[in-house]
Amino acid sequence: MAYDLEEQEQIANFKAFWARFGNLISWVLIIALGSYAGYNFWNSHKRTQSAEAAALYDQLAEAAQANDNAKVQRMAGDVESKFDGTAYAPMAALVAAKTAFDANDLKTAKAQLQWAVDHGNDEIKSIARLRLSGVLLDEKAYDQAMALLNADILPQFAAEVQDRKGDVLVAQNKLAEARTAYQAALTKMDKRNPGRQIVQIKLEAIGGSVPAEAKAAA
Repeated sequence: MAYDLEEQEQIANFKAFWARFGNLISWVLIIALGSYAGYNFWNSHKRTQSAEAAALYDQLAEAAQANDNAKVQRMAGDVESKFDGTAYAPMAALVAAKTAFDANDLKTAKAQLQWAVDHGNDEIKSIARLRLSGVLLDEKAYDQAMALLNADILPQFAAEVQDRKGDVLVAQNKLAEARTAYQAALTKMDKRNPGRQIVQIKLEAIGGSVPAEAKAAA
């Protein structure tokens, strides 16, 4: 097939362009296609991992209901090591911490809560810090407990933070500061929160009175 001069010029330009940039374009396409394939593989891998983690977490929850601390810790370790990138791993750490605490295994409880602090999302971190402060309170590690309570904890846990601070301060015999903390807890606590009555009892036990704004919310 004959080409006119304009077409021949276009072909020549294309050949020159491809000779100069063709190899680069090919590599860009290969990388792009590889990235797309990798993206699909990674999403599929994550879905598979999430499903496997969910199944293992369900088994862990059953073991926790049966108070089988040894089995819970073993399964939590599996979830944390194999599926640490899923949401189930820090959740498993929280369950394992409670089971260990109930079994009076404070060392393991602290380790699991610290794992949740290190690997969880902001909500999990907040819950873990609150619970870890409670374990430290039981161990009379008051400064460490207070340091955790002064760390980054989400605003929705403000009442629980003040309540726990009150407990730590009472243990340190700092009753005036404890009263202030309990009063702050009541002020921040939702009126439907079943914990209000307990905080009020603790406050009155150390000579405090419910603040007016807390009474209004009750």
